[in-house]
Amino acid sequence: MTESALAERETAAVAGNGRPNLVEVRNLVKYFPVRTGVLQRVGAWVQAVDDVSFFIRKGETLGLVGESGCGKTTVGRTVLRLIEPTRGSATFEGQDIFALRGRDLKAMRRNMQIIFQDPYSSLDPRMPIGESVGEGLRIHHIGTARERQQAVMDVLRKVGLEEYHARRYPHEFSGGQRQRIGIARALALRPKFIVADEPVSALDVSIQSQVLNILKDLQAEFNLTYLFIAHNMSVVEHVSDRVAVMYLGKMVEMADRIELFANPLHPYTQALMSAIPIPDPHMRKQRILLAGDVPSPVNPPGGCRFHPRCPVAVGHCAVQEPPFREVSPDHWAACWRVG
Repeated sequence: MTESALAERETAAVAGNGRPNLVEVRNLVKYFPVRTGVLQRVGAWVQAVDDVSFFIRKGETLGLVGESGCGKTTVGRTVLRLIEPTRGSATFEGQDIFALRGRDLKAMRRNMQIIFQDPYSSLDPRMPIGESVGEGLRIHHIGTARERQQAVMDVLRKVGLEEYHARRYPHEFSGGQRQRIGIARALALRPKFIVADEPVSALDVSIQSQVLNILKDLQAEFNLTYLFIAHNMSVVEHVSDRVAVMYLGKMVEMADRIELFANPLHPYTQALMSAIPIPDPHMRKQRILLAGDVPSPVNPPGGCRFHPRCPVAVGHCAVQEPPFREVSPDHWAACWRVG
């Protein structure tokens, strides 16, 4: 997606639905060095995210989906500056996130929070969860000690926990309860934007729906904007307004949720859709089985990165990378076979 095309699309989107873009990411690149030898010299680069662009409108949920290792989590953490970018730009309410330093970056972090995938390792085992949830309030010097305590109790109740839970330690909670704590910690500062990094993938199916409903209720109450990262298409369909699909560090398709699930254009998206189970034992679904394994991001294939596994690839696909372009209103895809 070129910068001019993205800018035109963003302007049209705001004019069309009245909701401004809260987050805009353009040409984001993140490479990690591979060091070898005694001197630890850089021998290669892991191309985790390679020229990714998208925008998230205020108050919506953008689902970011793809196989493990495709760069989803790296995108989310780089946008939040938990990982420094290699190239590209990201703005929050028009402010350049990557240009911020010191106090300005600290102030920006109040508005951008993250819910981690593993609710246990992201909590300090030696700290009562009341202190963990209120730590951000203390760091940003919000309110008095009594006001911070009351704010912690309020946010715990919002996620379905009780006040006495604040005195307990992480090991005393179940997985679902720990994820509620993670949500409460992200919500404590009343942010505008939250990156939810596979928040239900480590939970039982029976608990997943409870956590997803909490996230949707909180979004409606506080007008939150989510980047929801997942690999489960059914979960993404349940929570997202728009969906973006990544493969091996590249964005391959992005569209409104209803449009994407009704009319997937990219062969990779179609393969992901075919893996969604049907809750009817009498119905059979035609699975699209992809050949081979995901190529290494250290040495990705030339042309379209999906072409070695694509069931409809032609010779041109291995030579030139397809542009990420708008093939129908608000429906973007990167495939030579989509016209």
